[in-house]
Amino acid sequence: MQRRTPRTARRLFAAGALATATALALTACGSGFSSSSSTSGALSKDLTHKNTALSVLIGSSGPAETKAVTNAVADWSKSSGTKASVTAANNLDQQLAQGFASGKPADVFYVASSAVAGYAKAGDLLAYGDQLPNKSDFYPTLVKSFTVGSTFYCAPKDVSTLALVINTKMWSEAGLTSKDYPTTWAQLKTVAAKLTTKQHAGLVMSPQYERLGAFMQEAGGTITNSAGTEATIDSKQNAAGLTYVQDLLKSGSAQFSTDQGTGWGGESFGKGLAAMTVEGNWITGAMQTDYPNIDYKVVEMPAGPSGKSTMQFTNCWGIAKDSPNQKAALALVEKLTSKSDQLSFSKQFGVMPSIQSAATEWKQQNPALVPFLNSVSFAKGVPNQDGSADVVTAFDSKLASLKTENPSDLLSTFQKNFQAILQK
Repeated sequence: MQRRTPRTARRLFAAGALATATALALTACGSGFSSSSSTSGALSKDLTHKNTALSVLIGSSGPAETKAVTNAVADWSKSSGTKASVTAANNLDQQLAQGFASGKPADVFYVASSAVAGYAKAGDLLAYGDQLPNKSDFYPTLVKSFTVGSTFYCAPKDVSTLALVINTKMWSEAGLTSKDYPTTWAQLKTVAAKLTTKQHAGLVMSPQYERLGAFMQEAGGTITNSAGTEATIDSKQNAAGLTYVQDLLKSGSAQFSTDQGTGWGGESFGKGLAAMTVEGNWITGAMQTDYPNIDYKVVEMPAGPSGKSTMQFTNCWGIAKDSPNQKAALALVEKLTSKSDQLSFSKQFGVMPSIQSAATEWKQQNPALVPFLNSVSFAKGVPNQDGSADVVTAFDSKLASLKTENPSDLLSTFQKNFQAILQK
């Protein structure tokens, strides 16, 4: 599932935002790969290998991401001797569907976690994830996001998480110090009230599952059982998470971005309409570009009744099953997910590393954003079942009315719709 935020917000998550940062050494990381990729075993023997150019289709957050990926692919192409080109899609889902339908899809492309099951079911994806040399280096939650059944399909290209973003000027004006950074729901409620004035709300969020779901998780709620066969949405735990947010809305300490006439929580935060917001690391790009004079502090999401949790967002590098040059495509993906390339992407458009071995270096380079990456260890991915994206979108359309609606009623409809796609 994508971060579903404005373009400026996806300088990641994320983003990402949506947008939102990332480093992964899958094989030899450094100077690129020739046609003799280090990938070995049964997979490499079965890969197609015609001397054809590669096409790469991406869902870009903007010019910085497009330039970064284009340059990285060009570097690999020069060292490998295989021609390759990058296209930034106007509508990634539509263009992928057209390519699959015609039998001539892009060789390599972005795939959202919410889309991987559908593409896998249709036979569109090469399942290469389980054969990656450094599979164990990925964050386990990312591997889960791109696993269908028991098959790990594709390499996560980066990761975004949600955290609490605080306007430091408003914080100090309210008489708060670093000792007051909230670590529990009770503390978040207290500081949100203290931060609320006639000019701004204490906390502003987008009315989306992709934000409020963090509170559902922290209350102990889940979307499905552990096997992924039964929906578990209509639960006391999920209701408790939404009720907590509802109480903040009713008290006036929190507002939705839609109530303020803004497109997302980051916009409210940047315009000074919010002292705090719950957003992903993609907010950093938006703040730098659109609101450079706002000083802010990032802290982890305050823990709920069941402890700490947050939302996780990611895409993977998909490889087409119909690609005539899968071997070169896999070599390219190995290079794009190498430590050197992902840390370069991080500097250029704000993404976070998808492998654990890159964490220390990324944190050294981004000390103010460490809470985002630390949150990966307790983050949970959004639903990745086939059809889940449409069901979540329908739920999102109802969440704007959470202040006046019964949370259990909202969850009941979500439950019914999600169970329907599981039964398919």
